[in-house]
Amino acid sequence: MSGALQAATSVAEGNFGPVAVNKTGRPRVVMMCGPGGAGKTTYAKGLEREGWTRLSFEVEFWDRGITTMPSAEVVAEVAADLKARLLSNVTAGDDVVLDFGFWFRRQRDEYRALLAPHGIVPETVYLATSLETILSRVGDRHGRQADDWPLTEQTATEYFGRFEPPMPDEGPLEVVR
Repeated sequence: MSGALQAATSVAEGNFGPVAVNKTGRPRVVMMCGPGGAGKTTYAKGLEREGWTRLSFEVEFWDRGITTMPSAEVVAEVAADLKARLLSNVTAGDDVVLDFGFWFRRQRDEYRALLAPHGIVPETVYLATSLETILSRVGDRHGRQADDWPLTEQTATEYFGRFEPPMPDEGPLEVVR
């Protein structure tokens, strides 16, 4: 098994390294970053099991009875609600993992700017997963629960092609291969 495939398998099994130890005394925020099928939710659920609050568009959509890609207006409404919940959680002192995707730098920058007035520098966890591995996972999605949104191979390939990997100059970055 190749190193990348082995690492991706480890993430899929929930075997990942811990996020660096918090030395600031402030709440922590981790932005999960990667295209659909990269393993973000598996990693985020690991942090959730350790006591972190996990925020997710897919969970929020599911809780609202939305099981297909919603309109831009609904996405904007959910985004505003999740931002408000994020700020409420960090104000309460909670560590938060944003199980989103953060496909584009502008999205990551937007959340950094949102958190900066609170003295929080979010950490980015980038799951650098190969397209081969992502495509092998697509068939396992059946839309039966919030974290099981179906993706076709074509859509997953398009998402992979549009994804902008995070760069070291963006701030704290952990790359999981």
